[in-house]
Order: sequence, then C-alpha cells, then structure tokens
Amino acid sequence: MTNDTNEINVFADGGARGNPGPSAIGVHIEDSEGNHVASLGKKIGHGTNNMAEYTAVVEAFDLILEMDIKPSKVNFYLDSNLVVSQLNGVFKIKNANLRELLFKIKEKETLVGCPTTYSHIPREKNIKADELVNKALDNLL
Repeated sequence: MTNDTNEINVFADGGARGNPGPSAIGVHIEDSEGNHVASLGKKIGHGTNNMAEYTAVVEAFDLILEMDIKPSKVNFYLDSNLVVSQLNGVFKIKNANLRELLFKIKEKETLVGCPTTYSHIPREKNIKADELVNKALDNLL
C-alpha cells in the first residue's frame, strides 16, 4: 500500500555506553501534524556515539522505504550538532567508516526521492528517540 503524504519528521538518535562501547539507535517518525508513523529502537553492536548517530539516519531511511511512504519532504532532527553539521556539508568527515555511512545516507536520500533536511535540536526535544536508544541498550525492546 502506497501512502502519499506531505512532510514527515524523523527524530533520530544514537548512543554508545563507554564511547566506544555497546551502542544502539532510536528512530521516531511523525507526520507533519505530529501523529506517530513509526518507531524503531535496536542494538547495533560495539561502536561510537557518532557511528550510532549515522546508523540511526540510515535505519530511518530504510524504515521509510520499507513502509512505502512517499513524502514530499523528510525533515531529520538530531541532537548531535557535529553530525548535523557533517550531513549538511559544513564540516568534513575524516573517519573512513563515517564517510561510508554518509555515502549510504546520500544513496537513501536519492531512493526516497524528495528534499531532505537535517536540523540540530536540543536533547530535550529528542526525548522519544533517546528513550528508544536507552531501552534498546537496557534490553527493554
């Protein structure tokens, strides 16, 4: 079933306990009116906070593609200013693993086929995604 919709808002977060350490991602997707569309929280193995943040964006795109949503625009909200700056091309990415994830993200943007924005928000505005990260790390999902 294809769901044509306007903008969707994606709240994504990633975290690693110990940095590096056990890591997980959290993704919370809403429509433009704030209605819940989908959520995902899961462990992703051993890694860094930045790897988890990037992986959350990749997994959010995968979730959008799996649900066959056809948004007019995708707005990502992350609480990592560094990752947002890198995704927007303000800062270079020196780490080869993060560059690979950036290439995957750019591929996914093309597959979704609409404008995508990346914005920094304070951690307090990213509570749902952050909760999913912590629940995954605590084995509560």
